[in-house]
Amino acid sequence: MTSRTRKLIGALIMVPFVVIYALIAMVLAQYTAMKLESQVLRFLIFAVLGLGWALPMMPLIKWMEKRDA
Repeated sequence: MTSRTRKLIGALIMVPFVVIYALIAMVLAQYTAMKLESQVLRFLIFAVLGLGWALPMMPLIKWMEKRDA
């Protein structure tokens, strides 16, 4: 499989995943972080939710960046 094909497949998987993840993160933030009094905990929740999409996507990104044989 060529690098170009892997990047196309990866993009077709990544875009819907990030959209769905963003919607779920917004719901979680609304019902958890906004009810907290502590600004530090609120910041931590937003930071984890904001960066949380990267961990499940790392194997896909590594596969997309693999060099052609």
